Amino acid sequence: MESFKVPIEVDRETLLSVARTSLRTKLHSALADTLTEAVVDAVLTIRKPEQPIDLHMVEIMKMQHQSDQDTRLIRGLVMDHGTRHPDMPKRLTNCHVLILNVSLEYEKTEVNSGFFYSSAEQRDKLVESERQFIDTRVKKIIELKKAVCDGNGSSFVIVSQKGIDPLALDMFAKQGIMALRRAKRRNMERLQLACGGTALNSVDDLSPDCLGHAGLVYEYSLGEDKFTFVEQVKNPLSCSILIKGPNAHIINQIGDSIRDGLRSVKNTIEDKCLIPGAGAFQIALYDHLVRNFKDTVTGRAKLGVQAFADAMLVVPKTLATNAGLDSQDMTVMLLEEYSKGNVVGLDLSSGDVLDPKLEGIWDNYRVIRHLLNSCSVIASNILLVDEIMRAGRTSLKSGPLNEQ
Repeated sequence: MESFKVPIEVDRETLLSVARTSLRTKLHSALADTLTEAVVDAVLTIRKPEQPIDLHMVEIMKMQHQSDQDTRLIRGLVMDHGTRHPDMPKRLTNCHVLILNVSLEYEKTEVNSGFFYSSAEQRDKLVESERQFIDTRVKKIIELKKAVCDGNGSSFVIVSQKGIDPLALDMFAKQGIMALRRAKRRNMERLQLACGGTALNSVDDLSPDCLGHAGLVYEYSLGEDKFTFVEQVKNPLSCSILIKGPNAHIINQIGDSIRDGLRSVKNTIEDKCLIPGAGAFQIALYDHLVRNFKDTVTGRAKLGVQAFADAMLVVPKTLATNAGLDSQDMTVMLLEEYSKGNVVGLDLSSGDVLDPKLEGIWDNYRVIRHLLNSCSVIASNILLVDEIMRAGRTSLKSGPLNEQ
């Protein structure tokens, strides 16, 4: 297998071929070709030099709307909630993004406490002091907004992991600020990687250096659901793939296919080598085992080598059967062509042979390697179970009850 793998230059065209091969095994060709570039560009967006690729930085968002062809890559973030104030702007451009982990609402204390008052004036003072604590935080954020936005036509967006109460939302709306509350924790990390900036745990040290930037932030309503899009970001290290489809079945099918496509591209980048697909590797391995390796072993091992070689032909036979072709004829044709020194795979559309390297049909090296290792281990375990069952029956037959 080591001699059959093909070292590659990890360029975009090769990755497109790998992603297309993976997606076309699960989706029709038109949709697979549409998603190919989105999958490759998503992995290249989150890729960092000399660091492992974290596919969790690709958010897969689902929206039951329009058709599957509308699935697209968003170089930014899509959040599955929107603003909670009717007067807030729904679409902003050239946005400064403030990422907060600060509560802007009343919170219950962590210890049991109580306040006692003897008049309405004392109660009003208590409520006012609590309100003033929140208002002070809100005013500091508004001051920062005025400092960075006034006079230059830019906008201000707040994304908070904690809550924002209605009065604070109203203050932000009057200043033209879009504020989103209770953002998911996983989106806070992605938002920093997509927009830049820093997630703040306090409003005491607010400065323009803490802000991220996005060229476009807008809210999209679909029935009762709201989505917020953060797009046109610079040098993103996180992105989103928005899956659209007419029903839940198609959306789930596309989601599973995209996850497989992302993994295949990631494996290619990390392995820096590929295996020719379309059954070419299995044909080559069968020929190698039968011609070169079988005669080097003696005894019962010959039968094992032959059985393993025959098992390799299951892949091209299954490809032929799925394409409506005769599996035996196709296998013989591939073996004859390979004996002439050609690397050949099966063309499912014409029933002829093809060169998978020229057609861009590739399998992941690590996937094939794991399959070859796992198949023998699983077969051994199954045979071991048979031996245990057989031994159990033998012990029952010779037990004390039978001896009497």
